[in-house]
Amino acid sequence: MAKNTVGVIGGGQLARMMIPPAIELGVDIRVLEEAEGMSAELAATAVGDYRDLDTVLAFAETVDVITFDHEHVPPAILRELVNRGVQVHPGPDALLYAQDKLQMRAKLTELGLPVPDWAAVESAEDLGAFLDDHGGRAVVKTARGGYDGKGVRVVSDAAGADDWFLALAEDGRGGALLVEELVSFQRELAQLIARRPSGQTAVWPVVETVQRDGVCAEVIAPAPGSSERVVEVAAEIARRIADGLGVTGVLAVEMFETTDGRVLVNELAMRPHNSGHWSIEGAVTSQFEQHLRAVLDLPLGAPDARDDWSVMVNILGGPSEGTLQDRYPAALAAHPEAKFHGYGKDPRPGRKVGHVTVTGDDLDDVVYRARAAAAFFEG
Repeated sequence: MAKNTVGVIGGGQLARMMIPPAIELGVDIRVLEEAEGMSAELAATAVGDYRDLDTVLAFAETVDVITFDHEHVPPAILRELVNRGVQVHPGPDALLYAQDKLQMRAKLTELGLPVPDWAAVESAEDLGAFLDDHGGRAVVKTARGGYDGKGVRVVSDAAGADDWFLALAEDGRGGALLVEELVSFQRELAQLIARRPSGQTAVWPVVETVQRDGVCAEVIAPAPGSSERVVEVAAEIARRIADGLGVTGVLAVEMFETTDGRVLVNELAMRPHNSGHWSIEGAVTSQFEQHLRAVLDLPLGAPDARDDWSVMVNILGGPSEGTLQDRYPAALAAHPEAKFHGYGKDPRPGRKVGHVTVTGDDLDDVVYRARAAAAFFEG
């Protein structure tokens, strides 16, 4: 008999959006939130620090399977859970490659997958040598902790990351930064795949993501104008990563489609992902239902699109006065065809506080209506 109590570490909007499919599947879902009143408060059964072993162990005793809203749980804690017989999906050996960008690049290179030219650099001299070999500009990333544009910068001189090198030295543990070639790309893509422990996989249509200030602003599913080759390559890359790393649950592979026709892997996320929110309304099986199925090792659902086009627009920052709910009457009346998702977060500049999805058969119309619906929550 399948185990059916899922524990989610992290109380953010991803955990929140797992709640409806858990109810539909008859799955008991419990959440360890970092503080009271977070997005997933409805399913929160514990409040505590995910970096504290005793807190995580106590939470694990109340569930059958552990999964995540984010990738920040320390590897040592995850390994202790596994050593004690707790089912952890994705496991620490896989999650490592979403936690550490240097480890990720090394592993993807080992697997023969297409990535930007890269190096681990420990000093300004190392960075300068890379810049000399790559046209004088490059992208530098912190190995851990960066997301939504944080921990990423473009540099054009050897001193461009001196503050980060200093921070690593002051931390006492040392370490390196990741430097990559500055890729000339025409757009960014994301390929989501789900994999269960028994090895079955399911692949959604590849999507185009639109970034603003390092944060995902819009997602178009499927990626417009994609050649059959790009669709096949994106799916095959995701399958090779999921199988090669032994991923369980949803895996998001963020990619560059370059100006010379290549597809390169940029980032990995081993959990439901912003680029898959469209699937709630736009796919036969949403990424959140699929993630629950996968971590419980249940047969996966069909990932096919329900409509020709789905467009998801993030609500970033939210209204300058009041709450999202204050804007609902006007927004819902003006756009009854749109689906609104609020994350229960207070408005704050740049913060993801919700999203809007519209589906249909005319891409230009769907994009227009999704943007217009989201605009009700701006300013």
